[in-house]
Amino acid sequence: MTFRWNRWNVEHVGTHGVMPEEAEAVVEGARRPYPLLREEEKWLVWGRTRWGRWLQVVYVLDGEDRAFVIHARSLTGRERARARRRERR
Repeated sequence: MTFRWNRWNVEHVGTHGVMPEEAEAVVEGARRPYPLLREEEKWLVWGRTRWGRWLQVVYVLDGEDRAFVIHARSLTGRERARARRRERR
């Protein structure tokens, strides 16, 4: 998948302590049931980065089928526990 980054989304994910490379790794490594389609053509992914960090990433596809990340943050402790249980299945 190709990604589209600009100043806005780089700064926005950065406010949550996420680097673009981390968000990309989560989207590219998505495993069932992700990505999940949410309202307004938004896709949601929970996953681990290559470095072991658990993130939630929300993106939309632009007109050229590139992922434009609109949100990324670390999972909460409760979310991480749920993701780990799902991963073991």
